[in-house]
Amino acid sequence: MDEAPMDVDPVDDGPRHMTAPLPMTPTPATAPADNMSKEEEARHSIEMLRGDDVSARVAAASRLESIASVLGEERTRQELLPFITDGADDEDEVLLAIAGSLGKLVRHVGGNDHAHNLLPPLELLLSVEEASVREAAFASMKTVSESLPENTFRDQYEKVLSRLAKSEWFTARMSSAGLICSAYPRFTSEQQKVHLSLFTGLCQDDTPMARRVAAQNLGEMIRNVVESNGRETLALDGIITTSLIPLYEELASNDQPDSVRLQTTHNCVIFGHAMGTLAKTGPLQANETALIQRLVPLIMATIDDRSWRVRWTAASKFAEVIGGFDALPSVMDSLIPAYEKLLQDPEAEVRTAATFNLAAVAKNCTTPVPVPPIGRMPTEEEMVNYQGERVSAAERLVKRVTSLTEDDSEHVRAALAMVATELAPILGKDATIIHLVPPILLLLRDAASEVRLNLISSLGALNEVIGVDLLSQSLLPAILDLAQDGKWRIRLAILQHMPLLAKQLGRDFFTEKLSSICVGWLGDDIASIRAAAANNLAELTKLFGTDWACEYLIPSVDDIRLHPSYLRRLTAVQACSKMAMEMDPGMASIEILPIILEMATDTVPNIRFNVAKELGKLSKVFDQNIFDQQIYPILTLLMDDPDRDVQFFAKKASKRTE
Repeated sequence: MDEAPMDVDPVDDGPRHMTAPLPMTPTPATAPADNMSKEEEARHSIEMLRGDDVSARVAAASRLESIASVLGEERTRQELLPFITDGADDEDEVLLAIAGSLGKLVRHVGGNDHAHNLLPPLELLLSVEEASVREAAFASMKTVSESLPENTFRDQYEKVLSRLAKSEWFTARMSSAGLICSAYPRFTSEQQKVHLSLFTGLCQDDTPMARRVAAQNLGEMIRNVVESNGRETLALDGIITTSLIPLYEELASNDQPDSVRLQTTHNCVIFGHAMGTLAKTGPLQANETALIQRLVPLIMATIDDRSWRVRWTAASKFAEVIGGFDALPSVMDSLIPAYEKLLQDPEAEVRTAATFNLAAVAKNCTTPVPVPPIGRMPTEEEMVNYQGERVSAAERLVKRVTSLTEDDSEHVRAALAMVATELAPILGKDATIIHLVPPILLLLRDAASEVRLNLISSLGALNEVIGVDLLSQSLLPAILDLAQDGKWRIRLAILQHMPLLAKQLGRDFFTEKLSSICVGWLGDDIASIRAAAANNLAELTKLFGTDWACEYLIPSVDDIRLHPSYLRRLTAVQACSKMAMEMDPGMASIEILPIILEMATDTVPNIRFNVAKELGKLSKVFDQNIFDQQIYPILTLLMDDPDRDVQFFAKKASKRTE
């Protein structure tokens, strides 16, 4: 008998049987023969790389690690890598597979001492036009660079980065920006000066795409410079003050395209974290405070940027901005009013992004902020050397919640409903009752079902602070509306939140107002809702206990088993089984088991074989006497059923219990 197809395991370099289908249909041109040696198989894969079939070349390129393990270290360096380098003008799919594989070949070329042999093909791949290939090559190049010995890193790798940064092709210059940034700490001081100059040139490149990538890495570069060269780089004549901060200002100017200005917020966050770390070690010096004062206006400028995408980026990252600058003196006096401006932006997308960050901004800002003037935004003059009353950011921002509940955009209100209750733990009980509960009551009456659902889904934080007693009467109409919503996904979502609501509202209130709705969902027209309703009844049984289920759930479920629709009767079987598993076995055998056993004589085979399935599950719940006296006789009856499916599941249930 022929052996199953073999492959080379990249982990232990030994043969293994293929347990899954090959990624492509084997043909003489694309698959190695069963009787090939490892070397012949490797040569065959190289021939596949040379072939005209693109899919075959992709498959071979994905197996470079296996090929290298067969060839050995020396032949991989002398044969495989030169061959790959010569074929760097292949189709993008092939180059992508090669780029991803090269980073895994360090140990196959002889380890760290020979890892520099991987640099030439990666250098070529970092210059190709296709972005996905460059990204894969970038990741592999970083992996290889981490393996290089120090002398090789500062010699050959440094030269590669210099060539990329000075290349005529903008794609190569784009790749060099991130690599220079990550390599900076390992360079000598002289090399650091050279490559910082190259990076500065990339930030001022004539090609917007190159400037964009350089701008993405500017914040990391500043952090690496501070960590590598110390605090003196922040002095008046330091590298950061004289070279990098001017780049911040230049790349944030209105002369730059949107794609470049988008990076301003992220870079400022990184700088804020770096300065915050310094502030924790000791008071900031005058020149360091001056740098902060130069950057804060750049953040403020993103708030008023002409491009809504820039403002959206600022809004979505503003919690990070607050976290980065919170430890720095007086900065919050400017940033919190700027955030309030984002909450009133003309674009709904920007307001939505800002609203999503409402609770996070309030939590990250631990510095008291000025009390705003009533009915208007504060002027810059009023914020300078402010000496008046101060409150927490949460107390100031909560007053914006009411206006957001009246926003024209449903998306803004839905975002608010998701995060508004998270302000409660920050505000405390009294402030929550005074300032937060009224707008939450407005959201509960919102016309959009998504808004009401989001709010009900996030009541946990509010319940921990004040409970939901104050909201219970307002919650009820919202829950009833959602339970009957025309969109089945809305009904499903509120159903899935019922156990949590039951816990928050208490047994008496829930029993009186909502227990009948939970049973009613068993009759929904949507199968997913009926299945979720059965699970919901089991959760409620677990929460409120066996006696409660016997009194308020089981009678209604028992009525459903007589419903003319077999789908409703089927749901009753499933619900009874799930509830029985959460009940006291003794009570379940009296209240639930007879209902299921009676349905074994249903006229519809689907009901009967589901009865058999559920009895198989319940046999693990009840003791042997109940099984012998009540369950097994019914299973025996079902094993003789005229329907073969019923017979199958009855026999299966019987075997499971033996």
